[in-house]
Amino acid sequence: MKNALFAVLSILIGCVAAFGIGEIVCRLLPVDDGLIAMPVNAASPVFHFLPNRNVTWSRGWDFAIVNRLRVNNAGYVNDLDYDAADRRPLLAVVGDSFVEAAMVPMHDTLQARLAAAAAPRGRVYSLAASGAPLSQYLVWAREARERWKAQALVIVVVGNDFDESLAVYSTSAGFHHYVAGTNGTLRLQLVDYQPSILRIVARKSAFVRYLLLNLQAQAHLPVLFNAIMNVMEPAHAQTYVGNTAAAADADRIRLSEAAVRAFFRDLTEYAGWRSGEVLFVLDGIRYPNNNPAVATSYFVRMRTFFMAEARRLGYETIDMDTVFFADFRAHGKRFEFPTDGHWNGRAHGLAAKAVLRSKMFADWQASTKQAAPREAQPPMHE
Repeated sequence: MKNALFAVLSILIGCVAAFGIGEIVCRLLPVDDGLIAMPVNAASPVFHFLPNRNVTWSRGWDFAIVNRLRVNNAGYVNDLDYDAADRRPLLAVVGDSFVEAAMVPMHDTLQARLAAAAAPRGRVYSLAASGAPLSQYLVWAREARERWKAQALVIVVVGNDFDESLAVYSTSAGFHHYVAGTNGTLRLQLVDYQPSILRIVARKSAFVRYLLLNLQAQAHLPVLFNAIMNVMEPAHAQTYVGNTAAAADADRIRLSEAAVRAFFRDLTEYAGWRSGEVLFVLDGIRYPNNNPAVATSYFVRMRTFFMAEARRLGYETIDMDTVFFADFRAHGKRFEFPTDGHWNGRAHGLAAKAVLRSKMFADWQASTKQAAPREAQPPMHE
């Protein structure tokens, strides 16, 4: 018993010492601080982050990407504080991690470039969070109109926005997803979010944040486990197009198309937007590719369907592949990071130029000419 107890104590002491050393080292490094999501429930149904924070964002074991962010007074990643009393015309930009753009310096982002073009007579606010699908965009689109009084809206649509809008495929705490009612009609349903005590305590440790955020341990451990289990029975490799699984089975397509139709219905009925006030920016495969498997992939089929529905209903769309293909042929430059599939500053710049050329932006900017400019800009933080 004494030997066993000594062995157990030795292991515990070793683990505590290792954790302590790891904690000390990580506090000296640019470990990701984490964007802290606020509780979301019926009383507070709009997902946002803990406001008024300066945050270090990083990814990779070797901190291949490091960025400094500000979470503003409204709880969104943006250097500008939002002001509901400001009556200058407002354009809102809504999306997921592509608009949150934690890996891109703020001045290089789509929304910051649009804000610079609109100033001083107009404003541009962004409402976004990583992992959000189309169904969640509706909530922010509604908030943009009702709380911030936006007159125009840009929505960035990416590969995993379609099926992840459906609760049968994905449910993320704090977001709204579509569920089927008794008559089969899709309706929005909130998945409440309340951080656990364990999460609250864990986020205070730099070493734990390094494991969970920089190394993405939660995501990689199941992959490693499956790889080990599949050694005895190899599985077919999963292929991806547009950062989402390429498999386009009939049910996935059918249900995703239903989610898209519900989204356009609710963009008007729930969020209150009309077609002439909204512009959609769609990510694509980014580089010319003649592979038939890409052309028939889930993302390509869904983005084609989405654009066709949008145009049928009178919405203006920007197919970023037409922009990306032309730029890549001319310059041969990449649109994402070497270690991260999100848009880099170049891609954000191309998207901003495309929006600035759009009819929706021109119409909205014309309205700003009737507004008196402010002598000073809204507060911006370093």
